[in-house]
Amino acid sequence: MKQRVILIVSVVVGLIAALLTGQYLRAKDREFKTRLERLTRDNRTIEIMAAKRALPAGTVLTYGDMVAMRASESAVRNRAVEFEDRSMLIGRKLSRPLESEAPIYWSDLEGGNPFNRGLSSDIKLRQRAISIGVGGTAAVSGMVKPNDHVDVLGTFTFPSGTKSGEMEMVTMTILQDVLVLATGRETAKNQLGAADHNTAGGYSSITVEVTPREAEMLVFAEQARGRLVLTLRNPTDLYYEKDLPRVDFTKIQEEIATLNGYRQQRLLGKPVP
Repeated sequence: MKQRVILIVSVVVGLIAALLTGQYLRAKDREFKTRLERLTRDNRTIEIMAAKRALPAGTVLTYGDMVAMRASESAVRNRAVEFEDRSMLIGRKLSRPLESEAPIYWSDLEGGNPFNRGLSSDIKLRQRAISIGVGGTAAVSGMVKPNDHVDVLGTFTFPSGTKSGEMEMVTMTILQDVLVLATGRETAKNQLGAADHNTAGGYSSITVEVTPREAEMLVFAEQARGRLVLTLRNPTDLYYEKDLPRVDFTKIQEEIATLNGYRQQRLLGKPVP
C-alpha cells in the first residue's frame, strides 16, 4: 500500500513538473519569437530617396537630383520619402541644403509631408501662418496656388507730408519671396491626387508663411485699410530687390522714362534711341 502511494505521488509530481516545464518552455519560446520579430523589424530596410549630389536650399527637385538608397526602416519610417512616393518630390522646393547621398526627409521640403493632417505640421519652426484678404485679380487672376512664392505689395492712403490737410496714395512692396501655404481652404495636400489643379480658382484669402514680425506688418496693413496685391515669382528665383522706393504719382512721373528704358535695353535687348 505504501509503495502504491509513493508511486502515485511520484507520478503526480512528475506530471506537475512536466506541466511547469512545458509552460516555462512555451514562455521562453514566445519571448524568443518576440525578440526575433523586434530584431528583424529593427534591421529591416526600405528603399528611400536621397540627394544624388549636394543640393542648396531653394532647389526645385527633379528626378535628376535624387537617387534611391536603402535605409533602416525603424530609423526613417514616416520621416523619409520612400521610393514609391518619389513622384511627389518633383517640383517641390528644398527648405534647407542637403549633402550628397543624404536621405530626403519630408521636413526638408517647403510645405512638409502631404500625408500629415492639418496645416500646422507644414509650418516651419519659428514661422507663422497668417491669412490675408487677397483674391481675384489681386492674386494674379486667382492663379496663385499653394507652394507658390509671391511678393506682397500694398497701397495705402496717408496724410500728405508736403500738402497740409491733403491725403496722398502710396504703393510699396511689403514682403518679398513669401511661401503660399493655402488659397482659401485649398492646401498642397488637397491638390495631391486631384484630377486638375491648374485651373484658376475662386478664393478671397490666401495663407502665407511669415515670421512673427512680418505677421505684424501684414495685420497692420490690413487694419490700415490698405489694398494688398500679390505678384507671382518663378519658383527658382531667389533674387531679392533692395531699397525698393515708395511709389506715388510724383515717383511715377520721375521714373517712368528710366524704367521703360531699362526694360527695352536690359530686359528685352532692344536699342534705346
